Amino acid sequence: MEERRYAVLMCAEDSEYVRKMYGGYYGVFVKMLAEEGERWDVYRVARGEYPPDEDVELYDGFVITGSCNDAHGNDAWVRELLAFLKKLDSMRKKILGVCFGHQILGRALGGKVTRSPTGWDIGVRTVTFSSSSSLALSSLKLPSRLSIIECHRDEVRELPAKAEVIAWSEKTGIEMFRYGDHIMGIQGHPEYTKDILLHLLDRLIQHNFIMEPYAAEVEAKLALREPEKEAWRRLCISFLKGRL
Repeated sequence: MEERRYAVLMCAEDSEYVRKMYGGYYGVFVKMLAEEGERWDVYRVARGEYPPDEDVELYDGFVITGSCNDAHGNDAWVRELLAFLKKLDSMRKKILGVCFGHQILGRALGGKVTRSPTGWDIGVRTVTFSSSSSLALSSLKLPSRLSIIECHRDEVRELPAKAEVIAWSEKTGIEMFRYGDHIMGIQGHPEYTKDILLHLLDRLIQHNFIMEPYAAEVEAKLALREPEKEAWRRLCISFLKGRL
């Protein structure tokens, strides 16, 4: 049987903690998504690393990670990534975007990404799936609402007409979207553990992105709720590998 091949498009630099504990964010995604008989590669697109043109066709799917950068920005590497994603879309390659990945996909398809008017969303949040969604949740026996870890201050504000919003929350109108049968974006972090988020809170404080009282409030609430990681894992795997 031919080996299935996937690539993680890394849009962030690994922290020392995540590298030590998980083998970097690449390791976090592989732990969530990889199955036997698959090859998983990593391309650090924030450094300009991409698969050679002749290899792109060999991949069954791509995963775009989160990032500290703005998906609505115009850094050279962001523009290069937008062009690459448009190419993957034209090839109808399976693409799963998470957080920044979700936002950059929305922009690449012709949507609009901005700062959230309501500020940061950090912690465990419940998202509700649209009752009209074509996503075959029934085949996975998932509930209509799932909790997920969030850590973002930007969001997709508008999508092109052909895109379908498949989940929303009280904080964010486009928590998930689907475009055709080959692209899906998730604003939250199905791959995160609580300890990754707690570590990230410290980094955000150090860089003056958030204040300590807000971080303490997030941490207190985090102790009371759990993200439904197994349900998200099944959903992501099912989409990426064509089982939905």
